[in-house]
Amino acid sequence: MPVASPWSCVLWDVDGTVVDASDAILHRLTVTLEHYGRTPPTRAELVHWIGPPMFQSLQDQAGMDPELAAEAVAWYRELGAREGYVRGARLFPGIGEMIRDLAAAGVAQATASSKPETQVRMLMDHFELTPAFTTLVGATADERTLSAKADIVAEALRRLDVAGVDISRPVLVGDRHHDVDGAAVHDVPVIFVRWGFSWPHESEGASAVVSGPDELRGLLLPPMADR
Repeated sequence: MPVASPWSCVLWDVDGTVVDASDAILHRLTVTLEHYGRTPPTRAELVHWIGPPMFQSLQDQAGMDPELAAEAVAWYRELGAREGYVRGARLFPGIGEMIRDLAAAGVAQATASSKPETQVRMLMDHFELTPAFTTLVGATADERTLSAKADIVAEALRRLDVAGVDISRPVLVGDRHHDVDGAAVHDVPVIFVRWGFSWPHESEGASAVVSGPDELRGLLLPPMADR
C-alpha cells in the first residue's frame, strides 16, 4: 500500500532514539570519573547522563566546575577516539529500516543530536545510514559553542532549508525532555519514544508518545489509501 508522510522533514535525536551506545558510554564514564576521583554511575543511573551534553552532565552529576568539566570532556573524548566511538553501539530494532524507508518515500531527514557531530557521522557511516540523511547535525567538539538542543534544532532546520528542503512541517523524534524543550523553542512537535533513557514524566509536552517502532512508523509513514 502506498505511504505518505504528514511531515515535510524528520529530525532525529541519536543517543537513546536511533542508537543504543550505553555500554560504551558507561565504560568511558567509569574510566573518566575514576580518573578524576568521582564515583561512576551505575547502569540504572545512566538516565541522568545520556541526553544532555557531557560537558553539562559532568557539572550537574559529578559536581565539576566548567573548567574541570571541559578538561574531563577532552579526556572522555580522547578515550573514545582510542577505543572507537562505534564500539558496542547498536541500532534500536526497526529504526534503521524506518530511516531508509522515509528516505525512499522522499522525506528529508537530519540528525539533531547533542552528541559531537563527528561522532554522529561515524555512527551513521558505521550503520550505513548516512545516505538517508540530507544533513547530519550534532554538537561542536567542545560541546560549548553548539550543544543546547534548541540551538541544535535551529541548525538542523537551517541546513535543511539551505538544501532546499520544505521545513514547514518538521517533527523531532527523541527520548528526553531536552528534546521536547529544545524543539518547543522553534514550535517543532516531538514524537517521544519510550525505548530510550528517560523517566516517564519527561514526555510531558510531546505531541505523541510511542512504545515501539511500529507505533512510530504509523505516525511517520502512515499507509495511504489507494485512490
